[in-house]
Amino acid sequence: MSIRTLLIGVLLAGAPIAQLACAAQESPSSAPFGITAVDGLELGHRTLEARPTGCTVILARGGAVGGVDVRGGAPGVRETALLNPVNTVERVHAVVLSGGSAFGLSAADGVMRWLDERDVGFRVGPKVVPIVVGAILYDLGLEGEAKVRPDASCGYEAAGLASTAAAPEGSVGAGAGATVGKMRGMDRAMKGGFGTASITLDNGLTVAAAVAVNAVGDIVDPATGRVVAGARADDGRTLLDMRRVLRGEGSRPDPAPEAAGPGANTTIGVVATNALLTKAQATKVAQMAQDGFARTTYPAHTPSDGDTVFSLATGAWEGEADLTLVGALAADVMAEAILRAVRSAEGLPGLPSVRDLQR
Repeated sequence: MSIRTLLIGVLLAGAPIAQLACAAQESPSSAPFGITAVDGLELGHRTLEARPTGCTVILARGGAVGGVDVRGGAPGVRETALLNPVNTVERVHAVVLSGGSAFGLSAADGVMRWLDERDVGFRVGPKVVPIVVGAILYDLGLEGEAKVRPDASCGYEAAGLASTAAAPEGSVGAGAGATVGKMRGMDRAMKGGFGTASITLDNGLTVAAAVAVNAVGDIVDPATGRVVAGARADDGRTLLDMRRVLRGEGSRPDPAPEAAGPGANTTIGVVATNALLTKAQATKVAQMAQDGFARTTYPAHTPSDGDTVFSLATGAWEGEADLTLVGALAADVMAEAILRAVRSAEGLPGLPSVRDLQR
């Protein structure tokens, strides 16, 4: 059965794409789970010890066709112009996700050095130039006076730790200092984190995602419509549900939401596939993957977030890719990765995790 036939059959039966994704994931497969399920990709975290922050590196040593979609109003990004389909270089060798706000962009310098030492990059005569793209999130509210931020050494060490093993999730790497539900201020917020997810169809097509979740808004499970993590009420345990608060609903109106400063949040992620895609197609997949943000985050893509999704296509799969299906599955795995990020996070003093509230 072809991918197109499978997709059409599911749609005619009235089942959502998400059910197709779950069925595909549960089908027999020896592929690992998460973004390292995509052949040619490795992932490494470096979590700093001095305070909750860090960086995450996704390596594509053999190169992967790249794309990007930026929808948040306050992005902090590196080399996104290069990923425009009209520009020359097609293949990316690493994506860096980092805490530390704009300071964290320097983590990519360490990844550049690590790849250069191994002669990995875009050939320019006898030289190679590693193509390293990246994005950052704001977690400086947790650093106090120490000014501990991911730097080039963080990126270098994360690249050295990268492997094809299943990636750790939760309060690690770029997700170590991530928080969510900040529309009532940090004293009502909860812990965010890092998550990953993947789908492998019976024919070998794999689509995966990795994401550091640091949203100003709530995280909602689209399967149930319930808030999983977000702004808390005065009792510290009840979730307010910003969908109702922003509309002024409820018998006891909560105070008006606090204005979140621009750039003080941001969810950043990567979707990847083993399909062979052009640069324009990879860009479309990144755009469609943003639907995973919209399904799970309320509100998403705000002026206070720098929401960014990169896409990678390794071309290791020999089948013919259906772009609509790849993009639909990219949104599915992104939504799942976001939920896994908050559900696997560990709480901090004053910042409970989902697990903490379930106890």
